[in-house]
Parts: sequence; structure tokens; C-alpha cells
Amino acid sequence: MDRQQFFRELCTVLGREGFTTQPEQDDLLPVEWDGRPLCRITEGGGVRYWQEDVATPERDQACERATNLACMVQEYMTLMEQAPPLKAQGLSGDFRVLADFNGTVLAGHPTQYGVHFVTWDWNFDRTGLNYGRYFQENYSGAKQDFATRSGLISKQQVFNEAQLAEIYRCCADTLDAGFDLTYDQEQCIKGVQEQILSGMPNILDHINEQEQHSTDSQSQELTM
Repeated sequence: MDRQQFFRELCTVLGREGFTTQPEQDDLLPVEWDGRPLCRITEGGGVRYWQEDVATPERDQACERATNLACMVQEYMTLMEQAPPLKAQGLSGDFRVLADFNGTVLAGHPTQYGVHFVTWDWNFDRTGLNYGRYFQENYSGAKQDFATRSGLISKQQVFNEAQLAEIYRCCADTLDAGFDLTYDQEQCIKGVQEQILSGMPNILDHINEQEQHSTDSQSQELTM
């Protein structure tokens, strides 16, 4: 995979999540969080860091988020580099086939704002595309939609983002509440959080949005 393209896309993605990147050094991409060095990312999506840079829970969590984002970008940029162009009647622009199954296609589209993702259904003779669902930069959401839309996974087996955010929050509340949990129970709950975070790196933003919405709603009720 082209290192420059990977780092360029990763800078865009990290910037959306509140990270700051510095110019490439020794084939590594330096990443900062809250104005301080956090980690360095390799062209293969690996992450290197000094222990003192992740010495607090907040910074350790930020490093984990950066790691998950790097893995995600490395995954889809590798696919983009290898993917054939998507050709269909009425379709213009650079769209590439990331996955195609059972009459449904997942495509990536390079833009100046980063890669955007969309799913479509092929028409009966596979010459045209119907019912486009546009996910902008939400790669995880596009993958999930492709999996359920194509029939690879039943919709009943998949939690949506709002549900995942609530599950993550409940796990955090359980761990913070001081319940008498066994070691295995605690590790299981932490594992659930890590699994959600790996598939949805911006989960904390969703939780903050939910809490802010709840606070705003309560404030409106009090002023009525």
C-alpha cells in the first residue's frame, strides 16, 4: 500500500476525531492528543508509543482509539488500492468495488475529504444500480449495511450504533459502580467494551451526544 496515501487518509480521519498529526518522521506518522505527543503510526497501521505518553486512563484510551482508527484506515485503504472500478449505467466518478455479494455492492469513493462509502443494489441484469445508501466517511456503518443488506448477516443479529452506545455506557456504569464482580465477569465486561470500541472508534462521541441530548431535553422540560 502506498504510504503517502495511507498517511494522508489517516490524517483526515484522525483530525475528525480530535487528534493532531505532525509531518512524517522516519517513515512514521506522529500523532498528538490534547496538544501533547501520543503515539507514532507505521505504514502498516501499527502503533508505537512511550509509556509516559499514555500514563493516564484518558490518554491510554486515546491511544487505543488512534490504534483502532489506524487499523480501520489500513483495512479500507488496502482494499481501495486493490479494488476494481465500479462500472454501471449512469454512474460517474471514481467508485471502486470493495465487496459484491448477492446483488449488493459496497463501494469506496475517494474525495478531498477522505474516502466515502456507499451501498447499492444491482438491477436484474447488473448494468445499473438502485437504492443507494450513502455513509460518507462511516466505513463501519457501510460494512454493516452491506452485510445485512446482502443477507450475509441477519438484521436481528446486529446492534445499531445507538444500541451499541447504550451497551458500552452500561458496561462502564457497571464497572464504576463498585459491584462485587468476579475477575472473569470484569474481564468479560471489559472485553465487550473493547469489542465495541474496535468496531466503532467514535463510540464515546455518540455517548456524549446522547448525554447532551438528554440534558437538553431535561432543561427544556424544566423551563416549560
